Amino acid sequence: MPEPSPCWSPAALPENWQTAGFGLYVHWPFCAAKCPYCDFNSHVSAKIDQVRWRQAYLAEINRIGSKCGDRTLSSLYFGGGTPSLMDVSHVEAILDAVSSTWTMASDLEVTLEANPTSTEARRFAGYRNAGVNRVSIGVQALVDEDLRALGRLHSAEDALAAVSVARDTFERVSFDLIYGRQHQALKDWKVELRQALALEPDHLSLYQLTIESGTAFGDRLARGVLPGLPSEDMSADFFIETQELCDTAGLPPYEISNHAKPNAESRHNMIYWRSGDYAGIGPGAHGRLTHQGTRYATATPLSPAAWLDQVESGKSGESEFNSLTDRETDAEALMMGLRLTEGIDLDRLRRKTDYSLNINMLIDSGLLMLGGGRLHATKTGRRVLDSVIAELLKEQA
Repeated sequence: MPEPSPCWSPAALPENWQTAGFGLYVHWPFCAAKCPYCDFNSHVSAKIDQVRWRQAYLAEINRIGSKCGDRTLSSLYFGGGTPSLMDVSHVEAILDAVSSTWTMASDLEVTLEANPTSTEARRFAGYRNAGVNRVSIGVQALVDEDLRALGRLHSAEDALAAVSVARDTFERVSFDLIYGRQHQALKDWKVELRQALALEPDHLSLYQLTIESGTAFGDRLARGVLPGLPSEDMSADFFIETQELCDTAGLPPYEISNHAKPNAESRHNMIYWRSGDYAGIGPGAHGRLTHQGTRYATATPLSPAAWLDQVESGKSGESEFNSLTDRETDAEALMMGLRLTEGIDLDRLRRKTDYSLNINMLIDSGLLMLGGGRLHATKTGRRVLDSVIAELLKEQA
């Protein structure tokens, strides 16, 4: 679809980037290996022409900046894939281009995802000098046997070393763990989580293992050769114990899967969850941009080669640029906002009456609560949040 004209204007966006922030997501699609549980747009390639990729990213920054360069950038996030496979000079060039394109917030958050191999850990100082001030490390487990089952290339010792180096290098450090793994006992997870909390992280992302179609684990499950997954009741127990242990350690949940000390929340992800605006660059990247009261959804080709060819031919890196209806915008706001402990400000919904009946029913059921004009999921509701959101968005007969 043609892009909107004239260029996006902050004067038209008091409800989006001025309220919830404006972020830039840069997707690096390459990994050293494909994990069997991963459904992200990641690819293994024997050879990567980093110069071509750098030039393509810079071209897209320039193009998007010409449309919305008069905004203040709140965050920049390098995701993937494994962005810590990027040359340090590549990251530095992108940051230089971004700083020349947008006004940078005084507390700009620049996050880079990393895997905890020793080679990548040694690159941390270079990324810091380039301008990265937050790193998110894909630890995933602190048990070697489970790391091998998850297809990870690092050991628990590598992970602990990488976290230690990161804490000495960056202002802010987060790391991920996956629980509800094959044959994992709840008591063992509690020991592992306490070990992670003893590292005194300021932020933890804790995800229950989900089996997605199209992944290696999804194929194994379909063939009946993925044993040892937790039951529904056991999954609920994992979730409850995770919340309680993190609460006790001073890392309460601010989002369904994310825990942080006060003021250590991921600012970039808060833009998503609060329905702010963000541009997505790179293969498979998505964006949400608002112009004159209309919200647009953007998407790019999944294929790294297709995206690169498209940009190098002088075209937009986007394959989709679609306007969202008010109902679609509200549905997204509810789906994202209810993941947050703070909930969602109902005044931001455009068609509140479309959801009033479902909201009241879910409040009566003890799954949602309303206070101070904000809608929240209760503790019970958070345990079954996907079902709550599905019920909330169900069309009335």
